Amino acid sequence: MLLADLGPLAQLRAGRLGRRLPQLYVGLWLYGVSLAMMVRADLGAAPWDVLHLGIARYVPLSLGEVLIVVSLLVLLLWIPLREVPGLGTISNALVIGVATDATLSVLERPDEMWLRITLMLVGVLGNGAATAFYIGAQLGRGPRDGLMTGLHRRTGVSLRVVRTGLEVTVVAIGLALGGVAGIGTVLYALSIGPVTQALLPALTVRLPPPAAPPLDEPLDEPGVDPASATA
Repeated sequence: MLLADLGPLAQLRAGRLGRRLPQLYVGLWLYGVSLAMMVRADLGAAPWDVLHLGIARYVPLSLGEVLIVVSLLVLLLWIPLREVPGLGTISNALVIGVATDATLSVLERPDEMWLRITLMLVGVLGNGAATAFYIGAQLGRGPRDGLMTGLHRRTGVSLRVVRTGLEVTVVAIGLALGGVAGIGTVLYALSIGPVTQALLPALTVRLPPPAAPPLDEPLDEPGVDPASATA
């Protein structure tokens, strides 16, 4: 399984949009739902949500609205990293926040501990599945994913180190602002990668190979075979 490395327009021109677009938005909506489940479990939010919850304590915005604002701010960091957003990138920044708020409006925190643990586990597994869904649609990385890959590409530091550094940083800032971390945060950090990796092969939409570039025009000189000419 290999994810295609395509620019924004090439992502759309690659075809199979009848499957890829629904898969993208199902994945993004499920991502927001799963984040809300972890918040309602109240056993530790996902690393970036520790930051979002901390910020939400100081601004008149819902958690989903804070998520959207942070996503857009992260996209500004793509500019010096020369990352290019796709349809999935912009959709990621908007849809997940809406889905998170919609789910929080109908889902209450359970009283029983076993229900909270179940909600946390389903949230973590659902988030891994959601990640595989939207990445597998091959319509662009999310804002935080692009920040990670952009830093990796510009600094040469491994993806593992970059991701760990980013998540430790946002958790530390979130805790300082009053966000809540816990066993759910640790479980998420340890399991989201393996869950996504396990599901991604089945959920990646295979795209046709890019069309071969057109052959050069035949040379004017008589007796020269264009196929044997060198640039």
